[in-house]
Amino acid sequence: MPLSLVEEPADDPRNAAALCAACDLAYLPADQGAAAFRDQLGLEATLVCVDNTQVYLAQNAEHVVVAFRGSENPASLDGLKDWLLTNALNLLVQPQGPLATEFAAAGAGARFHQGFVTAITAVWPQLFPAVEAELKRADRPLWVTGHSLGGALALLAAWLFKRKFLNVHQVVTFGAPMVGNKDVAEAIGRELAGKVVRYVNSPDPVPLLPMMSLVSSEYLHCDRVVGLGDTAVAANLLAYLRDAAGGVAEGVLAGDLHDKVWGAIQQKVNAHLLTDYRALLGGS
Repeated sequence: MPLSLVEEPADDPRNAAALCAACDLAYLPADQGAAAFRDQLGLEATLVCVDNTQVYLAQNAEHVVVAFRGSENPASLDGLKDWLLTNALNLLVQPQGPLATEFAAAGAGARFHQGFVTAITAVWPQLFPAVEAELKRADRPLWVTGHSLGGALALLAAWLFKRKFLNVHQVVTFGAPMVGNKDVAEAIGRELAGKVVRYVNSPDPVPLLPMMSLVSSEYLHCDRVVGLGDTAVAANLLAYLRDAAGGVAEGVLAGDLHDKVWGAIQQKVNAHLLTDYRALLGGS
């Protein structure tokens, strides 16, 4: 029997399980994805893919789901270091280009992650008209979801849908990184009040990203988090490193971290995989 969505209450646990499955299916190519969405979720799905950004628009008589594909899991120690630190530097910007006005509505001080803005800008000209047409055909709850990078894109897409007067029912993300600074978090919190839920598997390091350094960062999450797993979600990356490496990271600068620290983190990276999230949410 397909997993199902329930309009009310929006935080029904069946919704998290179904949307986590949708995020998993978003990694599939078009020829496999459409059949899997139909079989597992009872949704007819179409793939929208531009450059490296992949998103499925899936729907049935009761719901419309936009599910973004996430990023791949780093396999090497060097890849993990780049994933956690190097690629996070110097990327807070005031967006330019065709969506600049929509992002500027977050306020004069709002600064967004450059890479995430570039990705959503690339796919938006194809995605928005398709979603708008689907909702005009029949008004239904719009669910926006994504895992990892896909969760960041889901949040930005929900902001843009709201700016274009589409009613977003819920934004549900899994292991998502932060998309901007405090001004961005507060603006999204106001415009999508009560509609954003972040699921975090407690050993997963990705929700602590990006960081400008281990001790401070302008990035901030918005709205509420639902912690999964056996421990509390770490407050920041330094706390996470300290816990992962048994205190070795205490007082050590990012560039001088010992391989022992990174090796300890690497053992926890599998917590970012959707197989773990689906298991914790009761999905298959």
